[in-house]
Amino acid sequence: MLKKTLLIFCCLLFSFNAEAKKGVNIFAYSRPAPETAFYNKYGQRTTISDFKGDFVLLNFWSRHCVPCIKELDDLNNFVLKTKDTGIRVLIISKDDEWVSAREQKELLEKYRAPDLDFYIDKGGKLAGDFGIFASPHTVLINKFGDEFGRISGSVDWDDEDIIEKIYSIKVKYGEGLPHND
Repeated sequence: MLKKTLLIFCCLLFSFNAEAKKGVNIFAYSRPAPETAFYNKYGQRTTISDFKGDFVLLNFWSRHCVPCIKELDDLNNFVLKTKDTGIRVLIISKDDEWVSAREQKELLEKYRAPDLDFYIDKGGKLAGDFGIFASPHTVLINKFGDEFGRISGSVDWDDEDIIEKIYSIKVKYGEGLPHND
């Protein structure tokens, strides 16, 4: 119980007033994304490299995070508006937040986000390997499977200016060169 209360407190602490103040952080050099496994709604194992060829917005969220819940509808609209453009949105939450994939699907439907591809992060290992300890937090992955930037906090994903910004980031960085070794 204490752990859950602490998690909720941390989510609230780090998410208040985070909306777009921090903006997008683009790295000087891309870096390989962790190859830590995460799981789709059918329990199938996947990794970031399974999405090579796409520009991926990897959104870490929590059902206990108010800003995360608030942005679900906008994120769903973003997915619909950017369909077939090579942009993939994956939302990932920790496995201990859910009894089943059906429960997660029902929550997404309740908050008008039925079109989001949702995944489970067992034990928070993927978030930990990325160094993410607060949500919402979006990791930007280029078509080579390399991380090149992040967005901390919630975003008004349905805003046309934001959509245009993401398109320009995709063109400038998401199609870019593989990481430097």
